[in-house]
Amino acid sequence: MTEKREVFISVDVETAGPIPGEYSLLSIGACRADDDSRSFAIELKPINTNADPKALEVTGLSLDMLEERGVAPEIAMRNFAAWVKEEAGDATPVFVGFNAPFDWSFVNYYFHRFTADNPFGFTALDIKALYMGATGCSWRDTRSSQIAKRLSPRLKGDHDALHDAKYQAELFRLVRETGR
Repeated sequence: MTEKREVFISVDVETAGPIPGEYSLLSIGACRADDDSRSFAIELKPINTNADPKALEVTGLSLDMLEERGVAPEIAMRNFAAWVKEEAGDATPVFVGFNAPFDWSFVNYYFHRFTADNPFGFTALDIKALYMGATGCSWRDTRSSQIAKRLSPRLKGDHDALHDAKYQAELFRLVRETGR
């Protein structure tokens, strides 16, 4: 029996707060984990006016700005799904994130609310957990700053969703090399 090929896609999001539905997904950045030049980025119109000021401060985005220049969530999620499906081809797309439960919860919510289907299915691969398994470290040592000290990535995160997706892709590759 032949195993179906997998395509690992690093995804990062910026949001207006801690939970989907109550707070808006503001931006999505994604790239192939094996080739970060194959990427996707989009900013979304907010679905409401709820916002944690600290979340907005970290991203540098504003709800008013995104109301003007953001893409309607229905269109944004259709575009993201089309990109994921194109990148995956006949392979299985695997959502990869750093603290994947957070990012995946927003992406999953938005896919189901606005397109009725999540091309990633119902799972995600968390880089923090992968690192913990590969190294046997403690949970507190899975912070990105701790991982970067050990693995020396060339990129850094900066709360731009696409930049962070590319940084995460590099961390994912480095963790996989560590585990081999």
